[in-house]
Amino acid sequence: MSEEKVIPYKIYLEESEMPRQWYNMRADMKNKPAPLLNKDTLKPITFEELQPVFCDELIKQELDETTPYFDIPQEILDFYKMYRPAPLVRAYCLEKALDTPAKIYYKFEGNNTSGSHKLNSAIAQAYYAKEQGLKGVTTETGAGQWGTALSMASSYLGLDCNVYMVKCSYEQKPFRREVMRTYGASVTPSPSTTTEVGKRILEAHPGTTGSLGCAISEAIEAAGNKEGYRYVLGSVLNQVMLHQSIIGLEAKAAMDKYGIDPDIIIGCAGGGSNLGGLIAPFMREKLLGNKDYRFIAVEPASCPTLTRGKYAYDYCDTGMVCPLSKMYTLGSGFIPSSSHAGGLRYHGMNSTLSQLYADGYMEAMSVEQTSVFEAAQRFARVEGILPAPESSHAIKVAIDEALKCKETGEEKTILFGLTGTGYFDMYAYQRYNDGEMGDYVPSDEEINAGLAGLPKVD
Repeated sequence: MSEEKVIPYKIYLEESEMPRQWYNMRADMKNKPAPLLNKDTLKPITFEELQPVFCDELIKQELDETTPYFDIPQEILDFYKMYRPAPLVRAYCLEKALDTPAKIYYKFEGNNTSGSHKLNSAIAQAYYAKEQGLKGVTTETGAGQWGTALSMASSYLGLDCNVYMVKCSYEQKPFRREVMRTYGASVTPSPSTTTEVGKRILEAHPGTTGSLGCAISEAIEAAGNKEGYRYVLGSVLNQVMLHQSIIGLEAKAAMDKYGIDPDIIIGCAGGGSNLGGLIAPFMREKLLGNKDYRFIAVEPASCPTLTRGKYAYDYCDTGMVCPLSKMYTLGSGFIPSSSHAGGLRYHGMNSTLSQLYADGYMEAMSVEQTSVFEAAQRFARVEGILPAPESSHAIKVAIDEALKCKETGEEKTILFGLTGTGYFDMYAYQRYNDGEMGDYVPSDEEINAGLAGLPKVD
């Protein structure tokens, strides 16, 4: 019997096989990511300095670079069981349509109301806030998937949830906004006049469509002004990537179950949580010298953080109120064009992924949005899932790699992350179908202008 007949379309783990721990990549890195710095003293940030912003347990996770595995609390595991384990899918129909010898798999994280992987970290962060006795949380959201996930988790645990949504997404994706409100969250377009930092950004950039960096600044200020509230973040931070490691842990367990070993692992890259979560256990094998996987981070050409950014210390937010992180960045003042992949419009990248990229453990590509939507449509027509614009960046490169296999005759195994559904992105699909979608690539002058504002750190 051939391998194609043995491996099912969808590989599901049993509930008993679901991971009970999150994996921390930093523990196995010989070259650790640089520490967060206090923006005023330029010294490594301390637990006490982060307490006014984040929940205590999340700070511990953020600063811990030696503990490889963290137990997942039972209440979080019970919540996970509502939609996990998530399936690993063999894209037989896509393989046939491409006429490629490559074997293509995708880890699908869209089987929950938030439509994405974001719920994996949202319930964890909301849980730790609840355990600490807090009243509520504030956050930012780009495409709206994180805001939706956090509003769901907060509602489940009885927490108040205040979301600052990037203005262009607020206007382009009203139905995702309404899902958040349905779950009880308040949603404010960012930048807004409800915070001092929002007012400053609007004064400096009149008519701006906003960015994740802007929304982060507003959410942090809002948390500081409300007693019993803390700020939580949907990507970028190491604590978030820790929670998202369940994606890769499940994917690897499912592949190991059927004796599958990927050659290429692909993820879209905005702040890094999806990519980092998918590659985590596979990267461990590479870090330990057991395997040599090829990892590809795919980002939008309109916000080319890894491919055109600088590896340097920078603010994590536009308002310059966050600690400094050493990462690939376009500068905290860089505000990307209003592309439809709102979740990837972030000026920086997770510090761990930045270090891994700098050390040559993975590569990066940037792609233009019309080619991304072409790939999304191609995928949807044969695989039956309408993908989110963010995830479609990974689809684009997965298709490209599969077509290279067609040219060379190589039978490589490709794994990519499909971490969002596109049912709230129909305005974007409409623009693509009507031939009204364009591509924007920032000029060198625009990139250099953003980088000119980097803080001076020795």
